[in-house]
Amino acid sequence: MSNVLFIWALIILFILQPDVAHEGAVSGAQLFTHALLPYLLPYIILTQWLLKMPSKQGTSQWSRYIKAYVLGSFGGFPVGAVTVSEMKKNGEISAAESSLLVASCHAPGPMFIIGFVGNELFGSTTSGWKLLIAIHLANIVFFVLAMSLLGSRYQQTAIPVIPQQDHKTSPLLRSIKDSSSVILLVATTVIFFSSLGNVLSYSISSVITVDMGVMKTLLLAVFEMTSGVQSATEHFAKDAIYPMLIAAILSINGMSIHMQVMTIAKSAGIRILPYVIARVWNTLLVPILFIWIY
Repeated sequence: MSNVLFIWALIILFILQPDVAHEGAVSGAQLFTHALLPYLLPYIILTQWLLKMPSKQGTSQWSRYIKAYVLGSFGGFPVGAVTVSEMKKNGEISAAESSLLVASCHAPGPMFIIGFVGNELFGSTTSGWKLLIAIHLANIVFFVLAMSLLGSRYQQTAIPVIPQQDHKTSPLLRSIKDSSSVILLVATTVIFFSSLGNVLSYSISSVITVDMGVMKTLLLAVFEMTSGVQSATEHFAKDAIYPMLIAAILSINGMSIHMQVMTIAKSAGIRILPYVIARVWNTLLVPILFIWIY
């Protein structure tokens, strides 16, 4: 009942503030078209294509982990979840291993961090590299610790699976088909949560006396990461806390990205609890590591 009431409350807010909702949706659509689609789509297609090619049997456990991390963590959100899900479907990793890998193979793309955040926001590609190192260091430490504590149990759950190959359709065509659904999911979540964050920020600031910039940045950071980064730049770029704030927003990820990962993981039967724990871990650790390196 509470969910129904919440949904109706949001519908009423959207009806009462159509211009604000439209502004947020347009912002999300432009963000997806100009900042996400150009580099996300080619990378997803290529990784899907590579994963659908016949692979050698008998590769070592850690070589499969490295493969998942390299392909998944350097393509941006939600390429990690897509990569791990495909590897699980192919029988390369077990269900238990895939849950830890989804939690760890999760990072923004180097082009976004070094080019956009580092060069355009911080005015230094070196700062972008340092932030990227902090993110990957937190991911790797989390995975190694998790495997050290739970590794023996997780390794025992691995069950070899012979993937069913579709010989009638080429791997490239299948990768394009599968990638289209992922891109549609990304576009839908980015546009919806950008609009939702915009409406809620205006509504709350009109009822409660609070700085609009602070409220908008906070809500957008919770709902849509890139919109939150843009809002933080507009309102906090001159403050000393700005670098740590950007690192924190990138670690929180936002509901938009979380919904993408959870949808992809659920379709592959992957447990999501390690992913949730890893996001809390990164939110606490990445800003500290970045400031220490910075």
